[in-house]
Amino acid sequence: MAMFNRINPTSRQNDDTGFSNKGIVNGGRFINRDGTFNLKKEGWPVWDRYSVFHTMITLPLWKFITVIVLFFIVINFLYTFIYFWMGAEQFTGLLVTKGWGLFKELYFFSTESFTTVGYGRVNPVSDGANIIAALEALSGLLSFALATGLIYGRFARPKAYLAFSDHAVVGKYKDKTALMFRFACYKEQHALTDVTVQVNLAMLLQENGEYNYKYYTLTLERNKVESLPMNWTVVHPIDEESPLWNLTGEDFTAADVEVYVLVRGYNDVYANTVQQRTSYTYNEIQFNRKFIPMYQETPNGTILELHKLSKSAG
Repeated sequence: MAMFNRINPTSRQNDDTGFSNKGIVNGGRFINRDGTFNLKKEGWPVWDRYSVFHTMITLPLWKFITVIVLFFIVINFLYTFIYFWMGAEQFTGLLVTKGWGLFKELYFFSTESFTTVGYGRVNPVSDGANIIAALEALSGLLSFALATGLIYGRFARPKAYLAFSDHAVVGKYKDKTALMFRFACYKEQHALTDVTVQVNLAMLLQENGEYNYKYYTLTLERNKVESLPMNWTVVHPIDEESPLWNLTGEDFTAADVEVYVLVRGYNDVYANTVQQRTSYTYNEIQFNRKFIPMYQETPNGTILELHKLSKSAG
């Protein structure tokens, strides 16, 4: 029996997702686990498609620091090569006037000029060297201004600070079966309020001899909470009105099932609305499992055990 014929026709189909319904290869995903869209754009020049600012703002911290350090090293090497090409006679105060020793002297002179420190032992004496040193000082000031803006942007950029479980589960819930996943805000000072969640389902189905993606909005037991101080287990009951009704794990794989999630809430720290996305593909959905509790009560208050966010039991 074709998979399409097994989908409940009364299921709430969503035609406003913004994704294409054409599908020829399964196994991909629409949204990556980190919330970015799994999309590559081509056909225009890379400088029109690529945003340096956005990339630097969203880079992981270790990559951001690496880029800053590498930029500082490389640009000073470039200026050092220019000074070295001009010759030692363009400078005064050098202790070494040839070879590797001269290169090191000029490199550290370059770093001093770039940062406008200027210790004073080595000085340019020719017009050419002075012009290059002035341009380097200007480029250094502009570079540090840009770096300061990027650092501020990274710290000030509103974030949800949500961590999602590594997998979703399908298991018993009350007297039914349900699809479940959970998330929590992992920053102690960033409890969200007025939190809403929207869950959509993408399935690759065969209809009239063609494979097309169909999208459904999953009905949730609860799609809004007033505050999120702890974790939230999102529950979609798999009943007669669900598009997942009577589907097995093999059916999930055959239909290239992907559950994608959008969470919005108000962050008091930033005084702004924040949002975060993620998705679960068929191979990230476990069957006959249930999440274990991830908090405990103590005389001093409740402890949320974040290391248990993805732990489940059969």
